[in-house]
Amino acid sequence: MKPHTISVLVENRPGVLSRVAGLFTRRGFNIESLAVGSCEEPGMSRITAVVIADDEIIEQVKKQLNKLINVIKVSDITYTSHVAREIALIKVAAEAGQTRAEVMQLADNFRARIIDVGTRTVIIEVTGDTGKIDALVSLLRQYGIKELVRTGKIAMTRGSKTVSPKK
Repeated sequence: MKPHTISVLVENRPGVLSRVAGLFTRRGFNIESLAVGSCEEPGMSRITAVVIADDEIIEQVKKQLNKLINVIKVSDITYTSHVAREIALIKVAAEAGQTRAEVMQLADNFRARIIDVGTRTVIIEVTGDTGKIDALVSLLRQYGIKELVRTGKIAMTRGSKTVSPKK
């Protein structure tokens, strides 16, 4: 079993996300990552879900998703060349002085931004692939992570291929 990145184009209607997530739940899959937002088509949203499953099971799930009301198009982009990103906000203990300088240098090394500075903490914003964010989080743990919030993975195929209702 491996992680699959599934892109689902849906009508922006109440209950659609619940039906899509429910289908994964009924199949016994944990959704590792989930991101939903409006897209290029008015009245539509794109759901990006990462689930761990075998290829054959994912094919069955895709077929079932396509049968749901308000689902326009389903694509497993795992084996397609694509770009994927997450965003994380990390609040780190950083008293003024050496510790704060070290935390700020780490953020700079990862091309992250300091977006808030308090008397005892800083908040770092980082964008990148899962590995980059995991690496920064791991290095910041030694300073004391007070809070951590991550988006789900968002992804888009490279080149002219699209996941849209238009072929």
